[in-house]
Amino acid sequence: MPDQRGSRQNTTFPSAGRTAHGYLARPPQGVGPGLVVVQEWWGLTSHIATMADRFAAEGFTVLAPDLFGGETTHDRAEAARLKRDLPVERAAEDLSGAVDHLLSLDGVVGDAVGVVGFCMGGGLALLLAARAGDRVAAVVPFYGLPPDPDFDYRGLTAHVLGHFGELDGSIPETAVDEAAIRIGEATDVRPEFHFYPAGHAFMNDEDLLGTHDPLQARTAWRRTLSFLWGHLG
Repeated sequence: MPDQRGSRQNTTFPSAGRTAHGYLARPPQGVGPGLVVVQEWWGLTSHIATMADRFAAEGFTVLAPDLFGGETTHDRAEAARLKRDLPVERAAEDLSGAVDHLLSLDGVVGDAVGVVGFCMGGGLALLLAARAGDRVAAVVPFYGLPPDPDFDYRGLTAHVLGHFGELDGSIPETAVDEAAIRIGEATDVRPEFHFYPAGHAFMNDEDLLGTHDPLQARTAWRRTLSFLWGHLG
């Protein structure tokens, strides 16, 4: 079913000759590192906007691109369709445009940003980091990997922190281990991957899958903030 509240858009930015939309959240002090937050397959929902607000409250200028062009859903079949219909190249363009836009904003410090992605967005976060090179200094995928197990990580220079659920049937530990090996073989990066006694989407407090785990979410949150500040601060 469509999300009647709709997409949480509040800003626009240029993307490959088009106008892309997203959600922008600024830190209270008005100055801080840039951070791209990449949505789940549900769209740019209130959960993603809330995550952007939380990161902003911690001192980051956050942009969450709307990769589905305004569509959101709470229905798994519809979410799968939206993900399937999303051209990867268009998503990559919008994410790259989000990086450029953040780096152009007054108050964004540094010449590189961080990227955090959830589920589908976790894989896209790694894709963005591999394509953006030194424009991305830190990337944090939550329970997400590129769909192609042979994904080419050679452009990746960012530090990598990943969070995965031991009970997540969609991303087995063997797939995470293989991704870590591929990253290590293709780059000088040694990813830091953590496994939690939780299922998929354990950070999502809207709990659409019934797998939200507040305790594991708090642990992953603390690790993420420490990691981002360590490489962007």
